[in-house]
Amino acid sequence: MIGRRDFITLLGGAAAAWPLAARAQQAAIPVIGYLNLASPESDASSRLTGLRRGLNETGYVEGRNFVIEYRWAGNQADRLPALAADLVQLRVTVIVAAGLLPALAAKAATTSIPIVFTVGADPVQLGLVASLNRPGGNLTGVNGFVSELGAKGLALLHELVPSTATIGFLENPNNPIFELTTRDVEAAAAAIGLKVQILKAGTDHEIDAAFVSLVQARTRALLVGGDVFFNNRIERLIELAARHAIPTMYWYREFVVAGGLISYGTSLIEQYRQAGLYAARILKGEKPAELPVPQITKLDLIINLKTAKTLGLDVPDRLLALADEVIE
Repeated sequence: MIGRRDFITLLGGAAAAWPLAARAQQAAIPVIGYLNLASPESDASSRLTGLRRGLNETGYVEGRNFVIEYRWAGNQADRLPALAADLVQLRVTVIVAAGLLPALAAKAATTSIPIVFTVGADPVQLGLVASLNRPGGNLTGVNGFVSELGAKGLALLHELVPSTATIGFLENPNNPIFELTTRDVEAAAAAIGLKVQILKAGTDHEIDAAFVSLVQARTRALLVGGDVFFNNRIERLIELAARHAIPTMYWYREFVVAGGLISYGTSLIEQYRQAGLYAARILKGEKPAELPVPQITKLDLIINLKTAKTLGLDVPDRLLALADEVIE
């Protein structure tokens, strides 16, 4: 027979095995489902830093008055639908979808649970919302402006490396906005008399092959697209750019802090802070259909002078004056 003490011990063990969301719901604590294509060890910490900051600013502290159920796809996009369905089954209060593919998976999984997304292109064009001012349905989020940055990034890189006639553009062909960003970069290049070498990489092997192609074509500058696949390979991309002495422009500050040359784009922390603010508003009862999709308009130019010196580049005074941050 099982004694009273043993029975209580068994109950305690069972409770510990319950899903975090189920235990939180028992205690009436809201649960945020966090859906990400990456893996925990490779996801840029800026995302979760920003998300928690936005929630904290509105009085929400993880573990005290809300909990997060994390779902990571380990860079396997085909896992996203099942992970999204799992969050729906747990009946989380709101889903934060980190990127376009997680947002599409969450959208397909539920029409009732609110979803807050962060994407890098027009969410109306991507089919996520009906309009920016009145999204409709159960989705709203933040537009990180990534797809429209290629032209400006190209111009800044050309100013830094004016002697090059061809600039490489590395993009992930598995990204749904690949054709859009490629078209924008090619148009921008033509406008200033540059040629573009389009390089596609959706695997580690293809990244290595892309740099070999750059060297063989004697292309002396590279623009790396804003894609979660590349964001999870910061050290690899920086190492290859350094090994082949190729001046490289990135989308996010995290690359330059890690040793990359230059970046121009929105702040990941600010994007996810905005997502955290929206998640908090939904937790307080607001409807995603009535929350306009903000577009991040502050763009940061970050330059690593130490890397520029290693590459033998003299950074123009105009770029230094424009820079939001110079790393020495």
